[in-house]
Amino acid sequence: MPSQKILEEKKAVVAALTERLQNSVTGVVVSYKGITVADDTKLRKDLREAGVQYTVVKNTLLSRAADEAGLGDLNAVLEGTTAIATSAEDYVAAARILSKYADSNKDFTIKSGYLDGEVISLDKINSLAKLPSREVLLATVLNAFNAPIASFARAVQAIADNGGVEECLNKKAAEAAEA
Repeated sequence: MPSQKILEEKKAVVAALTERLQNSVTGVVVSYKGITVADDTKLRKDLREAGVQYTVVKNTLLSRAADEAGLGDLNAVLEGTTAIATSAEDYVAAARILSKYADSNKDFTIKSGYLDGEVISLDKINSLAKLPSREVLLATVLNAFNAPIASFARAVQAIADNGGVEECLNKKAAEAAEA
């Protein structure tokens, strides 16, 4: 039987992990078996720069935290070596970085994940990984909003360059008369 001190420490770890799971928008559970220290350091650096929190956890502690956070479906994959990457703001960063790493390292595998408090399939994790970053998506949307305005501005500029509205109408009328 574990001592009361150790039991309290484990309860604190589970409580902190539960809070982390509840406050994150996305999380990815991986098996880090076979990863070298150098690769792990680089992976952690990439994740940290993207605002993703990555932690190696014991399966029993993650299982209890997942149950308390309403993510009990994660328990099915909690075997062997386990680490979890969570993000409080970015929906795709963890999936993108970990999927890229898993593609280049055969022993490193993605086990499962969740999105907005719901456990998702590996297919959805792979789909998330293929999405562009938030900044790229915002730039694409802003470009779509900006395109009609830019086209209108170019048309107005073309009219001004050709001598104004009256001159353009006169040219059109002359072209119509010739035809």
